Amino acid sequence: MQQLVIVTGLSGAGKTVVLRSLEDMEFYCVDNLPVNMLQQFASNIVADSEFYPKVAVGIDIRSKKKDLTVFNELIASISQDQLKVKVIFLSADKKIILKRYSETRRRHPLSTDQHNYSLTEAIKLESELMSDFKLNADLIIDTTQLKIQQLKQQIWQIMSQPSDHVSVIVKSFAFKRGVPFDADFVFDARCLPNPYWQPELRELTGQNDAVKEFLSKDDIVQEYLGDLCYFAKKWISQFEANDRSYITIAIGCTGGQHRSVYLVEALHEFLEKKMIKNMLQHRELD
Repeated sequence: MQQLVIVTGLSGAGKTVVLRSLEDMEFYCVDNLPVNMLQQFASNIVADSEFYPKVAVGIDIRSKKKDLTVFNELIASISQDQLKVKVIFLSADKKIILKRYSETRRRHPLSTDQHNYSLTEAIKLESELMSDFKLNADLIIDTTQLKIQQLKQQIWQIMSQPSDHVSVIVKSFAFKRGVPFDADFVFDARCLPNPYWQPELRELTGQNDAVKEFLSKDDIVQEYLGDLCYFAKKWISQFEANDRSYITIAIGCTGGQHRSVYLVEALHEFLEKKMIKNMLQHRELD
């Protein structure tokens, strides 16, 4: 079946990086397609399926405001019998977007002479105008803490997964660097014994055998892991029944090095044994 990936989201959140990554994956990419042309564009690529097996389209705030309000209706109206449509929304913390624009010469689409908004006002207004896009996206990616290479790697991971069932993203992170905004479920592992306080384990991570042995011998850690696996197995199927394409489970500890990494690796192995597709990500290690 043909693929149509719609890349949208906030300006400065990484849409260009994602489109370039998809282009490297042999997608036919079109940036800044007006929303009111989307339905006709979809019909055209379906009519020439051999030439357009994989297509990606960038849609953003540069479309007319009145067209932005009908985006979700257009997506619903596109026939998915021949075309598998996937909407990826790129988001980031407003302060980070402000910092990114301040460090470059690029201007925000809403802070040009035509619109005459300040950068702060433009970022706030865009977030409001794009809220429905985010609400109905198949996948939300928060790029606040991601480097360009991490975002590219994540896109390659996501797009290489078969799309006939729900895909689970299991992610470790550090609470001291902030909770991932794109997480559907967040679990706090800071209540568990911390290998950091063992001098011989401090410089290691949850991927090292010595740390794994330390945590696997602790009854509380294993009880926590058991509850985590039970929760995932029980509820993933419910999301799949409701046509969700992606679920992100984020597990955090203080530094994102030991406990969260160990638990994410263990959950990944559990899901693999249960034949549940999942992608492994370590925000602080990658």
